[in-house]
Amino acid sequence: MFWIQLLIVLLAIFVGARLGGIGLGVMGGLGLAILTFGFGLQPTAPPIDVMLMIAAVITAAGALQTAGGMDYLVSLAERALRKHPSRITFMGPIVTYLFTFCAGTGHVSYSVLPVIAEVSRQSGVRPERPLSISVIASQQAITASPISAATVALVSLLAGYHISLIDILMISVPATFISCMVAAWVMSKFGKELEDDPIYQERLKEGLIQDTVDANTDQRSASTSPKAKLSVVLFLTGVVLVVLLGSLPQLRPAWENGGKLVPLSMAYAIELVMLSIAALILLVCKVNASHLIKSNVFLAGMQAVISIFGIAWLGDTFFAGHMDQISLWIKDSVTAAPWLFAIALFIMSILLYSQAATVRALMPLGIALGLPPAALIAMFPAVNGYFFIPNYPTVIAAINFDRTGTTRIGKYVLNHSFMLPGLIATTLAIAIGFGLASIIL
Repeated sequence: MFWIQLLIVLLAIFVGARLGGIGLGVMGGLGLAILTFGFGLQPTAPPIDVMLMIAAVITAAGALQTAGGMDYLVSLAERALRKHPSRITFMGPIVTYLFTFCAGTGHVSYSVLPVIAEVSRQSGVRPERPLSISVIASQQAITASPISAATVALVSLLAGYHISLIDILMISVPATFISCMVAAWVMSKFGKELEDDPIYQERLKEGLIQDTVDANTDQRSASTSPKAKLSVVLFLTGVVLVVLLGSLPQLRPAWENGGKLVPLSMAYAIELVMLSIAALILLVCKVNASHLIKSNVFLAGMQAVISIFGIAWLGDTFFAGHMDQISLWIKDSVTAAPWLFAIALFIMSILLYSQAATVRALMPLGIALGLPPAALIAMFPAVNGYFFIPNYPTVIAAINFDRTGTTRIGKYVLNHSFMLPGLIATTLAIAIGFGLASIIL
């Protein structure tokens, strides 16, 4: 039954990817219906928080675009990148890495992915290059963030070995950042140039994408609009507030629950801040709300929400239903060959879609096997494997934000845009981590 159900999951992803748009979402729903009614698997809870965070951020980004702020950002970026347009392939991942590092969650990258997509397109850079590595950087930074759930979990597990947070950060921060920059360099050479990409050219002919020359003209006029500049200030203020609230939990209101002070969750904080920013842009910049829902960014974001609703729910239900069996397989392999522990972490993260859950599930096993703390810290970035199957929210969002069609899921599902930068960044981060661990610890 396991293999039949796995085939259904992969088939849903394959067909959904071929349908495009909300295809992943509706096929995910169909696959989940088959597993539930046909095989009796109990559905897990749908990813409501993720969907609502995306909806809030996309609403703010849509307001930004409608007010002319997106075009203004693109025009600023084009002027900065006129001589070296490929720089966006490095700046994109740096931005998403820093946002995630400060906020402790990769979901803050939703606010900059549409900007990266438009900046690269208007600069003539293949959007797949910066978007793919930017998504990977937002994942790698989770294992470098001092406030992420994954890092906190690892600190608590290694506390008995006199390992502090600083010890972990001294290894994980340079290892993940350097590996992302190397992956960015590789991606800067990857694929055909945008003007030579057949899918992009086909979309231009069908009128699905504005011609670059016309778009540039629109940008120059938008750049002189006061409301465009004000919308950018408001939007960036929202992003900074999200980062601050993630970096400084004491800024979030807290309530007593069971004798303990429980702060406002980061998911709620992101939703409240970004919805408020959208409201301020509508009010202050006098944006027509009916125009907002017709913006390219809003439409692409809503497609991502529907896609996540179905396909992520399907994957989570399948893995939850077979977790005992899967965990047993991994445990047996690691016991037979301890050096496979990094691979086990990687595989488990693919199944769990969570670095923190992977740490809590497998790191105790590594400790029980007698693996040294330095090795466990070096292998920490291996928990960033959930890019492998292209159904994670940031992956789907990036695909939908790229109107050129260069960022995509391949014919065979696993040959997607994020596979190469993901494998390079993860493998290299582990290798650098082992080198640094041998020196620092």
